[in-house]
Amino acid sequence: MVKSCWKPSIEGDSRGCLDGLLWYKDMGQHVYGDFSMAVVQANSLLEDQSQLESGLLSSSSSGPYGTFIGVYDGHGGPEASSFINNNLFCNFKSFVSENQEMSTNVLRKAFLATEDKFLSLVRKQWLVKPQMASVGSCCLTGVICNGLLYIANAGDSRVVLGRSVRGAKEIIAMQLSTEHNASFDAVRDELRSLHPNDPQIVVMKHKVWRVKGLIQISRSIGDAYLKKAEFNKEPLLPKFRLHEPFRKPILSAEPSLLVHKLHPDDQFLIFASDGLWEHLSNQQAVRIVQTSPRNGIARRLVKTALKEAAQKREMRYSDLNKIDRGVRRHFHDDITVIVVFLDPHLINGSSCYNSPMSIKGGGRLASRC
Repeated sequence: MVKSCWKPSIEGDSRGCLDGLLWYKDMGQHVYGDFSMAVVQANSLLEDQSQLESGLLSSSSSGPYGTFIGVYDGHGGPEASSFINNNLFCNFKSFVSENQEMSTNVLRKAFLATEDKFLSLVRKQWLVKPQMASVGSCCLTGVICNGLLYIANAGDSRVVLGRSVRGAKEIIAMQLSTEHNASFDAVRDELRSLHPNDPQIVVMKHKVWRVKGLIQISRSIGDAYLKKAEFNKEPLLPKFRLHEPFRKPILSAEPSLLVHKLHPDDQFLIFASDGLWEHLSNQQAVRIVQTSPRNGIARRLVKTALKEAAQKREMRYSDLNKIDRGVRRHFHDDITVIVVFLDPHLINGSSCYNSPMSIKGGGRLASRC
């Protein structure tokens, strides 16, 4: 599947720059405008993965055309997020070709196919690498196509729209994604309704709500140990094993889906892993994008979050920057940001498809995995 993935004959500049633990692509062009990307590493191995693909969205040459954005926030290791980064878009394009159109159902099928293939990989490696069963990833995707924005999300990454309001100076922030984190009442209620006979389905542990006392998110790709009982036993590490066997999956890969009709007042989208949103509110992030130059805006958002993280620990930003990966995780998470600007003239049908773009966030940071 990966080998047959379409490669554009003419690609945009997919290179980024590396500054210590920070990777960035300050400015690039997608089908509908400009974009900016940045990634900062905190974990010993970078667990955040991301991509932007712009141009042909199917395996056939007949179209449709558009822009695909993905943010994959891994946990327990980089294997699941890397797998998604290498497979989800190819799966997506195959389903677009099969259905001969773009739809939320195409995105859903791509999520579930990627999940099935990753669990098959876990099964193949079970005896030699059982820890793969405890690796998973949040998965946030957006597709801009034919004047519509399609969102699919599993986990707690977030996409926020910046929309101008006529007569108002400030651009308003509109969150478009639904998050699946046990810190939300609605998520805990959903889990309790799905598992009415399990009083321990959500547990407060170290002042944080966790599913089975183990994990904060309720939906993901991977995390096989909480989806199939065959992976919740030896040789998996004892800390991941439940005391009682389960008959139905505890976590789900089913994404929340949304279709948003783009409006001329829709200015930009901010896709980011929860590492950004731990330190910035939706409106703060939108205000920064509104009041700053486009060039390097994703890097500016990341640096603002890092400054907030340093301030919370009563330390200087310059001192935080001296802390190496691994130890850095005590101060902040991996952070991925993709800012996608929306040009209404291009969205309304004046797009030029001559320069496809394919870029994956992280560069040599990701290659350390």
